[in-house]
Amino acid sequence: MRLEDRARLTALVAAALAGVTAVAASALAQAPLQGRTAAPRSGQEFMSQATRSMQRDDSLNPGMLWVREGEQLWSTAPRTGSPSCAGCHGDAARSMKGVAPRYPAHDDVLDRAVNLGQRIDQCRHRHQQLPLPAAETPQRLALETFVAHQSRGLPLAPPGGARMDAERERGRALFQQRFGQLDLSCAMCHDGNAGGRLGGSTIPEGHANGYPSYRLEWQDLGSLQRRLRNCMVGVRAQPFGFDSPEVVALESWLQQRGRGLTMETPAVRP
Repeated sequence: MRLEDRARLTALVAAALAGVTAVAASALAQAPLQGRTAAPRSGQEFMSQATRSMQRDDSLNPGMLWVREGEQLWSTAPRTGSPSCAGCHGDAARSMKGVAPRYPAHDDVLDRAVNLGQRIDQCRHRHQQLPLPAAETPQRLALETFVAHQSRGLPLAPPGGARMDAERERGRALFQQRFGQLDLSCAMCHDGNAGGRLGGSTIPEGHANGYPSYRLEWQDLGSLQRRLRNCMVGVRAQPFGFDSPEVVALESWLQQRGRGLTMETPAVRP
């Protein structure tokens, strides 16, 4: 096949797929609302039995590779000569238990809300003299997964206070706002049509209790904000930046919205 013919075929396939997505989204927007149940349901309730089994068996769960890497980073002192994370916090199984369910939380130094990954970066920057890395770096993901894993089985516990209440309200407004060329909001899918179908896939309620998670779609582990950005691309919107105020506000609302659910990190999702 000539190069120009291959390019033309590729463009036609892409256009066809985009058309299917647009039709599915249009049907979703017009479909009768099915809605969430009174109690939040974790994403694992919408998965196949095989995927559930993969998540529950630590010897099969790919996300455990990041937990093990994070465990090594936790106990390794940086080259700056500062103590390791364990040197300050000790055994993570005790000191970090119950930490992840409380994030995002307000950071008094920055005077704004931060998610767990940002908090880890700030701690390493302030106390280990390490430069602030970009979001979604392998080390940050590994440490975030390791810390969150210490709270597996504990319920989400969003922090109180007026500042976090305001942060969650901003996140709630963003959750309900329509985005992109497909003109869909998070709420239209995950509140109004949870349990329905979109493009052959079951729509979950969109809770945040398993992140960082290993997604079979990605063949990789990623943070909650990666998933949020992925959804925005899916509705053909310009995604919010990593660690942006908008992402942290959305994360704050999702923590509140999913209260009652237990931590599953590292979850496995389709």
